[in-house]
Amino acid sequence: MLEDKPLNFWERLYLPEIFRGLWITARHFCRNLSLHALHSLGLARDKEAAVTILYPEERRVSPLSSRTRHRLTKRADGTPKCVACMLCATACPADCIFIEAAEHPDPAVEKFPLRFDIDMSKCVFCGFCVEACPKDAIRMDTGIVEIAFHDRRDMVFDINFLLKEEAVIPHGDQPAQVSVAPVVR
Repeated sequence: MLEDKPLNFWERLYLPEIFRGLWITARHFCRNLSLHALHSLGLARDKEAAVTILYPEERRVSPLSSRTRHRLTKRADGTPKCVACMLCATACPADCIFIEAAEHPDPAVEKFPLRFDIDMSKCVFCGFCVEACPKDAIRMDTGIVEIAFHDRRDMVFDINFLLKEEAVIPHGDQPAQVSVAPVVR
């Protein structure tokens, strides 16, 4: 076990560290303020300055590997690709997926999810459900990261909500009402 070494006089005062932190903050503020002022005049374009993204009006483009809100994929006839094998629910460490299986009317398909719910208040966005699915029926590629509700009961997404195609935003694209500002450095 490691022993804590005793603090010396200056470390016990904390004042030098407080002033050092204030100095670093002031230095960054003055540097960025002067660089942004120079950029607005068309000067010092080769030097980068910190940029604030004015969320939600401006959004960063999410990378292709990001895990965003879930969706279920469909077959050509519009039915869910999910065969209710329960692998996604089994792989989920947060236990946020609930599936109720039923017999499919088409004899070529063994079963389908009568009920498929994801409790987003429990989800940890690990992506294990996507990896476990043998039919590529569940994906986390909607591009939607905002999941905020006034009531937790609204955070339980059912099969109808997960099948909506208008919820999918291809990566790199943004909704029409949102502008993506270029990063000026």
